[in-house]
Amino acid sequence: MRHTTRTVVMLCAALGLTATVGSATAASAASPPTGREAAVRQATAPVLVDCFGHAQVRPGDFILACGDGNSRLVSLHWDSWGAESAHARGVNVVNDCDPYCAAGAFHRYAVVVKLDRPQPWKKNPRMQHYSRITLTYPGDRPQQFGRVVTYPLWN
Repeated sequence: MRHTTRTVVMLCAALGLTATVGSATAASAASPPTGREAAVRQATAPVLVDCFGHAQVRPGDFILACGDGNSRLVSLHWDSWGAESAHARGVNVVNDCDPYCAAGAFHRYAVVVKLDRPQPWKKNPRMQHYSRITLTYPGDRPQQFGRVVTYPLWN
């Protein structure tokens, strides 16, 4: 009887351990991916390279004027992020540099953003990066800008 009791206890413990490990595996499979896992999954879609040479996917803000920060995109809300292009709406914050940039004032303009022309990224040639950005101003815009402006993006 003692041998049978010990066997039953051991089997119950083994089954409990199996259930716990199985639950942990199922929970980790159902949990949202970490930043690194998401980056690996996103590797097939192009990235946006920031001023510091870091790959970004769907950033909330982006500096356009890396040298002085006098033009940046903020409050970006991405409608799409695909293999050929990405689209967002947000705000372009631009310094009027009047009478000069250090004394200028920043102004906010609604903007529609399009990223396209994916190309291999020099830092990681297996990864594509968007190489062009197009800004469309549906309303007011900086005085020196056209309604639509297009810039090459750094690599």
